Amino acid sequence: MVARLAVAAVLLAVALGVAAVAERRKRSRLAPAHRSYDYPRQIDRADFDRPDAAWLVVVFSSSDCDGCAPIVRSATVLAGDEVGVVECEYHDRRDVHERYAIEGVPTTVVADADGVVRAGFVGRVTATDLWAAVAELRAS
Repeated sequence: MVARLAVAAVLLAVALGVAAVAERRKRSRLAPAHRSYDYPRQIDRADFDRPDAAWLVVVFSSSDCDGCAPIVRSATVLAGDEVGVVECEYHDRRDVHERYAIEGVPTTVVADADGVVRAGFVGRVTATDLWAAVAELRAS
């Protein structure tokens, strides 16, 4: 009787081990649960208003995005002689979103006079972080 229980326990342990290995392999083949997006590293300043400004902040947004409006408002505060701020709304400027492969909004970039993106944020960014990034870039 004891021998049968021992054999059953060993078989159960082996079965659980095989099941655990199979589950681990299955999970490793699954696609990631989320997709990470990126921001462009270079923009053509002629694609946006204020191409003459020393710095350009572009907020790629969509009217369907609940989190975009607060970021646009935060960025707008930065507008001045040296800093141009542009909202690039998807439904109005789909061609620009496609050109720069914008796959998620909000996406915010800060570009220098040559269109080199010196700072970028995908998703929500706090006003403090955005303002600090622009201030740091302007000071450098």
